[in-house]
Amino acid sequence: MKKDTRHVGLDVDSEKIAVAVAEPGGEVRSLGTIPYSSEAVRRLVKKLGPASRLRVCYEAGPHGYGLYWQLAKLGVHCDVVAPTLVPVKSGDRVKTNRRDAEKLARCYRSGDLTAVWVPDAAHEALRDLVRAREVAKKDQLRARHRLGKFLLRRGLRAAAGVRSWTAKHLLWVKTLRFEHAAKRPPSSTTCTRWSTRRRGWRGWREPSTRRSSRCRRRCGP
Repeated sequence: MKKDTRHVGLDVDSEKIAVAVAEPGGEVRSLGTIPYSSEAVRRLVKKLGPASRLRVCYEAGPHGYGLYWQLAKLGVHCDVVAPTLVPVKSGDRVKTNRRDAEKLARCYRSGDLTAVWVPDAAHEALRDLVRAREVAKKDQLRARHRLGKFLLRRGLRAAAGVRSWTAKHLLWVKTLRFEHAAKRPPSSTTCTRWSTRRRGWRGWREPSTRRSSRCRRRCGP
């Protein structure tokens, strides 16, 4: 590592970034905050540069890796570090964006941080797909529980031999009629979701906003 390398710690927020620099001579100082935008990051690199002298790090989090790829395009070496492996001093309970940025810069210079693997565009797209499917399956399970308890409270059971949530069971649910409109389950929207999801993730389509709102009013949050 070059002796004139400047280690920069970034504490990333949804709207701003706290910046701190660990100078080669030993001083760690805060540079305040900048807006979380491409232009602000470009100006920061130009101010602290040249890019070959900079090593930047920030914690992995919900903001993803957009900042990492932007810095890489500017020619800056960047590491995304694991937040759970950042050293914490005993009794240090004061936590602010400025202090976190300074701690990142200090620990980065001393080599106490652990970088995580940054996925490329293809791996990140696959991750998003897997996460979306997991969320959809959880929504499906909650909707099944709601409708199942609704039918149980009214003593309604499918014919013998019909397994729950099969095509025959969903067709039976669609045939149910109730005297009062307030007692009608959201069978049309719910069954459409289940029947399409059973055919596979590729065949699933989100119902219209109007139907989804009606389902939320009847089923609750």
